[in-house]
Amino acid sequence: MAEEYRVYTDGACQNNQAPGGQPGGWACVFVDGPSYSGFDPKTTNNRMEMTAVIEALRHTPDGARVKIHSDSAYVINAFQQNWFAGWERRGWKNAKGQPVENQDLWRTLRQLAMARHVEWIKVRGHAGDVYNEAADRLAVDAIRGQKR
Repeated sequence: MAEEYRVYTDGACQNNQAPGGQPGGWACVFVDGPSYSGFDPKTTNNRMEMTAVIEALRHTPDGARVKIHSDSAYVINAFQQNWFAGWERRGWKNAKGQPVENQDLWRTLRQLAMARHVEWIKVRGHAGDVYNEAADRLAVDAIRGQKR
């Protein structure tokens, strides 16, 4: 039987509405395991949410059962609603015919997820879930400490 992991992920970005990318942080917290976090000097919140999940999956072996808990509808919906099917059918273009944003991370994330048995679980952000709050804190601290 494959190993099973429960992981909470989160991304954060300073002034995410500002153009050109801002300092951001990501974190993944393994229930009954370690935590990881990092920093990017010029990014977006969505990229940090995706990076947190990528790093969580990179810290699990191929074939593992992984429960990803995230407050990012962007990440969770892409998998639960299989946005990839439409993107691939349209040559990695969105419904408006424009290139899909963050393709580099989507491709990496999808490849990692396909090598594992992933259950995608949407959690409400800032709602008191101890692991979600810990991931949020680590992501914000990564920005403050500029931890790579």
